[in-house]
Parts: sequence; C-alpha cells; structure tokens
Amino acid sequence: MTLTGECFCGDIRYEIDGNVHDARSCHCSRCRKAFSGAGSAYALVRPGTFRWVAGQDQLKNYTGEHGAGLAFCTRCGTTMCGTWQGEVHGITLGTLNEDPGIDIERHIFVASKAGWDKIGGDAPQHAENA
Repeated sequence: MTLTGECFCGDIRYEIDGNVHDARSCHCSRCRKAFSGAGSAYALVRPGTFRWVAGQDQLKNYTGEHGAGLAFCTRCGTTMCGTWQGEVHGITLGTLNEDPGIDIERHIFVASKAGWDKIGGDAPQHAENA
C-alpha cells in the first residue's frame, strides 16, 4: 500500500511506502498551538518508508530544545509532519489523501485540554502521555 499526502496549497507532497501506525491525538497546549485546533491527529511512519516527492524546498522546520520538531509549508502554513532529531517521525493525519485504515488509538495529555474541547469516540483518554 502506498499512501500520499499534501499540504493545503498542494506545493508539498509526500509518499509513504506502507502503512502508518500508532495513531494518537494530543490535547496539550503546545499541540493546540502547533496545529491550530483542539490538538493533533498524528501517526508514526516506519523508518525508510517516507519520502518527499515535491516541494521539499517549501518546508520550514522548527525543532524544540529536546530534539522533537515540526515541518510546515511556508506558503500555506500546513503542519506536515513531526520530526525527531531531524528525521521524519510521523505525519499529521489531516494531510493524507487516502484513508489509512486506522483509528485514533488514544488521546494523550487530556488533563490540559482546552475547556471547549469535547473528545468523542471510544479511544482511551490519558491525563498525560501514555
């Protein structure tokens, strides 16, 4: 299975040769800011399966003090992926073009979720990281 994804303006595109896994939604204050919403919807990619196919020069990377970061489109602002020590670690599920055939497995950092965030579904909710 090959999955494809792109940013809102379509300038940046990627492919994943295989499936994504370990889907989660983080509700911490940092993810709310980074994803401009209730939190993130994110899944991991297996090493060696991810590649940029267009627009990599349009990416801007932000890396925090502990080595975790994000890459986003400089034209439209779409958060494309998460990075760990400079490598793509996982993708934002909203950028996928196809249904990856997975569900959110857990909600994390719900103790710090926004008051207006009403979490639905039956995935377990964890006060912190799990």
